[in-house]
Amino acid sequence: MTRAYYSDTIAGFLQTSDEAILGHLIRQTTFNVELTQRGAWQQQIRILKTVLAAYPTGHLFLEYDIPRMGRRIDAVIIIANALFIVEFKVGDTAFHRHAIDQVWDYALDLKNFHGPSHSVFIAPILVATAAPNTLIAISTTLHNDNILTPICSNEVQLPQAIEQALFFAEGAYIDPQAWASGPYSPTPTIIEAAAALYANHTVADITRHSAEEENLNQTSMAVSAVISQAKQLGKKAICFVTGVPGAGKTLVGLNIATQHLDSESSTSSVFLSGNGPLVAVLREALTRDKVRREREAGHKISKSKAGREVKLFIQNVHHFRDDCLADPNPPHDHVAIFDEAQRAWDHRQTASFMARKKNQPNFAHSESAFLISCLDRHPDWAVIVCLVGGGQEINTGEAGMSEWITSLNRSFPHWEVYVSDQLTDSEYAAGDALHLLAQHEAKVHYKPELHLSVSMRSYRAEYLSLMVKQLLDLQPETAQATWRHIKDNYPIVLTRDAQKAKQWLKQRARGNERYGIVVSSQAYRLRPYAIDVRVPIDPVHWFLDDKDDVRSSYYLEDVATEFQVQGLELDWACVTWDADFRHHADGWQTFAFKGSRWERVLKAERKQYLKNAYRVLLTRARQGMVIVVPKGDPEDHTRSEEYYDGTYEYLKGIGFPVL
Repeated sequence: MTRAYYSDTIAGFLQTSDEAILGHLIRQTTFNVELTQRGAWQQQIRILKTVLAAYPTGHLFLEYDIPRMGRRIDAVIIIANALFIVEFKVGDTAFHRHAIDQVWDYALDLKNFHGPSHSVFIAPILVATAAPNTLIAISTTLHNDNILTPICSNEVQLPQAIEQALFFAEGAYIDPQAWASGPYSPTPTIIEAAAALYANHTVADITRHSAEEENLNQTSMAVSAVISQAKQLGKKAICFVTGVPGAGKTLVGLNIATQHLDSESSTSSVFLSGNGPLVAVLREALTRDKVRREREAGHKISKSKAGREVKLFIQNVHHFRDDCLADPNPPHDHVAIFDEAQRAWDHRQTASFMARKKNQPNFAHSESAFLISCLDRHPDWAVIVCLVGGGQEINTGEAGMSEWITSLNRSFPHWEVYVSDQLTDSEYAAGDALHLLAQHEAKVHYKPELHLSVSMRSYRAEYLSLMVKQLLDLQPETAQATWRHIKDNYPIVLTRDAQKAKQWLKQRARGNERYGIVVSSQAYRLRPYAIDVRVPIDPVHWFLDDKDDVRSSYYLEDVATEFQVQGLELDWACVTWDADFRHHADGWQTFAFKGSRWERVLKAERKQYLKNAYRVLLTRARQGMVIVVPKGDPEDHTRSEEYYDGTYEYLKGIGFPVL
């Protein structure tokens, strides 16, 4: 079944009246069509009938749906062995960069996520109908993936653009029916996924369908079943959903939350995260997207109104906690989804914060114990869903999984516990608390589908997280083997030159593919390279603003640390490595910069935080990354060459090519 509003052979399109085609498009929409949209469609139909008369054996799709992006392609045209992606800007007199990026994004989406488009020749064309004549330039890119650089054309030159692109087309003829019925298997960023789910798409619309990704649907279904059973039987239950970095834990949580958006429902849910940057970015992204969708549908909505609705859906866990402190009644929601639950504070950190910031001395609970107690106030039923990342604790006081389980055993023995059988992995910091669960065996249920084992962040390298784990765990031989398995599809290069790294990013990224520089929050001696981690960034601008905004990641001026990027993604990343985490013959050495010199970090907890920081940084990129290990400076005792050379040689030994 086609995802286009209109689909027909070009011959059939030419024989159908303009009015009939327009009426068909209008009937397919779910919103009132304004005069401007009606006029644009009329212009497109007229232009396409003129241009496509020379290719009656081809096929045409109008308004082709790209759910991952929440947009539709104006026209997809199949002619012989070429696939044309055409975006019309009716009345435009210039080729704006955002429009060029838009048509490029469409082409990349099909190339990467639509099965039949993986190997075909794709020609994206931007048509600014009123632009002056320009040179029709046909060029390929260094990616060598059979996508042309976007062709810019006005209305008059469109036939020439198509003819010249066909001259370069290679490969077998495309079967339009097979192409239209082929699987669409996207892997959206968490921002794209949240926007799509909030716009009433389903997980099936925006995720891949192979055997590995079915795990995502199974996990969502397993959690939904626990919620239904708890409501039906009047019980309290807690689910621990585990997964490797980028496996889709947050996506599962957002999916559950969007299934229960109705605030009047008895099963209403709230998505909670202590990750301030993630909450801020998702809220702003959903607000902007809702405003865009409503306005495109002809509805007026203010950004403030859209933002208020989004805030009910995604909340900062600390605000939720404070509300529960002020109000002893049960919270409104029966279902609470806690993202990155392993980062909940232990009792010492919680008590310290409560005494200093909330004027509540001698606070008796850890953060996890208090959050469970809030949902336990419901007299009938409640469900907590804990989304747990492996090796993701990156800050003082983050207790990992053990405190959640200890809290259950100590204070909430009546709660049913649902856990993955993978919770025993050391990365999840469950510790001896798992053994305590055995004392309440009747209340513990092991469900293997609650573990997400395959990273979906990088659709090009599903085993990136495994390689990073092996690299950080000082297993160079196994890391080499994993790297050989993924290197053809996921480029990683190594350099000692920051300027070369920036140029590599700009050359690799196409369309609106986002790139940026990420560093450890302890990388204090990168200042000679214009990297100062003490200068705070606004993650909303860094992750969401466009290439013209100096605050955006694209500008490669502001850098993000593990605290700003955890839970979020880039398409291409530059990981700049400092001397806080060094490789020596005896393994990793950890340091903190104090005053004017580096001091060894010996406390096991802080050493683990530094290791996890680099785990986060090395798993942010979906398509590829460049790693910069500076050369150091023999005249600067804080940047001695020996601080960096060991790390560089270790990474080079993994097999990463040198830029």
